[in-house]
Amino acid sequence: MLKMGHNLVGVENGEQVMFSDFEHDGEMWKGKGQRQSRRAVAFSEPFSRIPVVQVSMSMWDIDKHSNMRGDLQAENVTTTGFELVFRTWSDSRVARIRASWLAIGPLEHQDDWELY
Repeated sequence: MLKMGHNLVGVENGEQVMFSDFEHDGEMWKGKGQRQSRRAVAFSEPFSRIPVVQVSMSMWDIDKHSNMRGDLQAENVTTTGFELVFRTWSDSRVARIRASWLAIGPLEHQDDWELY
């Protein structure tokens, strides 16, 4: 559990189009097997400790003739940003994905200091 010692909490959110592969016959749309897409996300200002990041799909466009398989995660979370990662596999044909994210964590506060 993330515990914050003061009242200065940062909350930031955003959306990111991960890919739009149907427009140009990209790998997610025409490929088979393991596939992934990564997008770097930078926070507008750093958190004082690594924040909690929640991700979700806010739009997905998937071929109806194959199984819908997808995995969306926040990876490599730091105080300054993280990577959004979408994966699919087997015969799934994914035309496009838009991911939403929400980061919550402590921010630097003027009372955060140490004597020694």
